[in-house]
Amino acid sequence: MYVFKGGYRTLLEEHADEGFLRLSFNDINIARNLFGPHDENIKYLRKYFNVRASVRGNNLTIVGNKKDIENTNKVINELQGVIKKGFIISPSDIDQAVRYISHTNNGIEELYKDQIYLYPSRKTITPKSKNQKAYIEAIKKYDIVIGIGPAGTGKTYLAMAMALSSFYKKEVSRIILTRPAIEAGEKLGYLPGTMYEKVNPYLRPLYDALYDMVDMERATRLIEKGIIEIAPLAFMRGRTLNDAFVILDEAQNTASEQMKMFLTRLGFSSKTVVTGDITQIDLPDKKASGLVESQSILKGIKGIRFVYFTERDVVRHPLVQKIIRAYETRKSE
Repeated sequence: MYVFKGGYRTLLEEHADEGFLRLSFNDINIARNLFGPHDENIKYLRKYFNVRASVRGNNLTIVGNKKDIENTNKVINELQGVIKKGFIISPSDIDQAVRYISHTNNGIEELYKDQIYLYPSRKTITPKSKNQKAYIEAIKKYDIVIGIGPAGTGKTYLAMAMALSSFYKKEVSRIILTRPAIEAGEKLGYLPGTMYEKVNPYLRPLYDALYDMVDMERATRLIEKGIIEIAPLAFMRGRTLNDAFVILDEAQNTASEQMKMFLTRLGFSSKTVVTGDITQIDLPDKKASGLVESQSILKGIKGIRFVYFTERDVVRHPLVQKIIRAYETRKSE
């Protein structure tokens, strides 16, 4: 698909490790998609690799040291494969390709085999890392999946996507979203309003994920009909949840007895996903986290799968990965 032609004579004479790569694309539409509006995607590659790039028509020339040229070429090759499958490339796809290629020998096309299709919005959710792919596969296979890892790794977002997909496929008849009402390091005092208005701020992240996948009008109708229920964890006590997809978010802030209570709500034809970050526990008085305890208590039980995420799986701003890594380094000192 691309052609490598010689070297860049002047740079080779002055800098022995430098050269250039010229890529020629037969299909101008593939080239336009790859380059992005105003060549934004090619400019974005410079964030990762110390290269200079120029675009002319459907030709791309990359100048830099041999290692960066080689890595840039790998990323471009992977993105071409994705484009051929009909996808539009964006900077987030470049982030994904760089991250995935640097940590696995497999191509990113492997990730697109586990896409989540959301009817009727026709939105497609694609895993961005090897662990996200394993997470989706686990949710398909196991009735209880527990995802543990730092913020921004897609634990809640992908669980929400799988819940909506299961509902639209008629695999479940309702979706239940819950999380403990624990303040994250600051006292909010007595909030005004009804009981639902009081707990609503704690549940906001679940609404945000829902509205990102389903338009607000459709989501509101589903909530009004009781098909989607968003409630604090305390409301789960005494219930048996049949034919439901249940998500417990921020599970690191559950006490041991709360985690046991929640996990024993599972009814027939139901699926449960638990998510949490054990490095951000906000329980008062240094109480033991139910999520932390569950790792040893539930270990080895068939039908339950733990999936662990790292900073490599973060799909937010690239700086988030560096922030998480910095805090982990500080903690280990």
